[in-house]
Amino acid sequence: MKKVIALVLALSLALVLVACGTSASKESPKASAEPSATVAEGGKIGIAMPTKSLERWNRDGSFLKNQFEAKGYTVDLVYSDNDATKQVSDIENLIAGKVNLLVIVAVDGESLSTVLQTAADSKIPVISYDRLIMNTDAISYYVSFDNYTVGKLQGEYVVETLGLDLADTSKSYNIEFTAGDPADNNAGFFFNGAFDVLSPYIDAGILKVPSGQTKFEEVATAQWKTEKALDRMQNILASFYAGGTQLDVALCSNDSTALGVTQAIGSDYKGTNSVLITGQDGDEANLANLVDGKQSMTVYKAVANEAVVTVNLADAILKGETPNGDLIKSSGWTFDCTYDTDTYDNNNGKVPSYLLVPIIVTKDNLQKELVDSGYYTMGTDGYPKAVG
Repeated sequence: MKKVIALVLALSLALVLVACGTSASKESPKASAEPSATVAEGGKIGIAMPTKSLERWNRDGSFLKNQFEAKGYTVDLVYSDNDATKQVSDIENLIAGKVNLLVIVAVDGESLSTVLQTAADSKIPVISYDRLIMNTDAISYYVSFDNYTVGKLQGEYVVETLGLDLADTSKSYNIEFTAGDPADNNAGFFFNGAFDVLSPYIDAGILKVPSGQTKFEEVATAQWKTEKALDRMQNILASFYAGGTQLDVALCSNDSTALGVTQAIGSDYKGTNSVLITGQDGDEANLANLVDGKQSMTVYKAVANEAVVTVNLADAILKGETPNGDLIKSSGWTFDCTYDTDTYDNNNGKVPSYLLVPIIVTKDNLQKELVDSGYYTMGTDGYPKAVG
């Protein structure tokens, strides 16, 4: 399998037929927008990404474009500079450009209802990619990772690494939380997944939060900005840790925020202990920090596989099919994925979803999970470099 993945990525990630796990449901969804005509090949795909400022979205955009083009589609890929108004305009332009299907990562999941109604009126199916788009019935499907599990993995890593035991209150540790963008629906899932694991230890006094900031709105980071996470952590360190209080854990929801928190700890933390820092995405700078021992773990989401699911799903939709859990078997995916019709409600109904499974990456398994698998190469400087 490792050879197969490496070969696929080396060939510009040409679309492969690989298989996946069991589906959560066989129920057929109601398609919110049937394509105006079946498009067997040569159709046009519009992809709206939020920003180029985060490494994650550059990788996703590249993977999706390569995969769709390998299937014979024309691709119009746009980035919206983390500007919700610009993204609305970008999507309007894609619709005007006669795309046959839209793949959208929302800048603001609450801001696209009107423009997506235009897409629905034009019989253009919409796949909500990675971030769930809210308050519209124009979404045909949602493709993402199990976002609650991302946070759960982070929380479980803290518990296991510190050896926390609810029956043993003889030791306590200090933790601070840094969550994501309030405009990103996923951010709440990440935070809740981690907090649900850790809250029993907080209640028992085993984990303490000196800042007292434990609510999502208190720890959120607008647009996942590294500099905002840096500023906030510097303030926390100055206010609650300047007197010698030890910080043991910085629970960060993703790598861009972890990067800022790591920088703040490096420059402003007076303690001499190594702080456990979590992350998500596998950004190159953070993987370098893993190698150097500055960050403890990251939750990796194989976005190449997310692109495979999206392209197979889009291809089925444009051929006039109504995909359900059977797509998992018929496409032959070998990575884990479930079909879910119950979990994700965008305030206009439950959206049929294909959910992939993330993994924990540390310094110890980085070579096996990222390099040997073909997702990254190891640079001459000893740090991983993303393929694609």
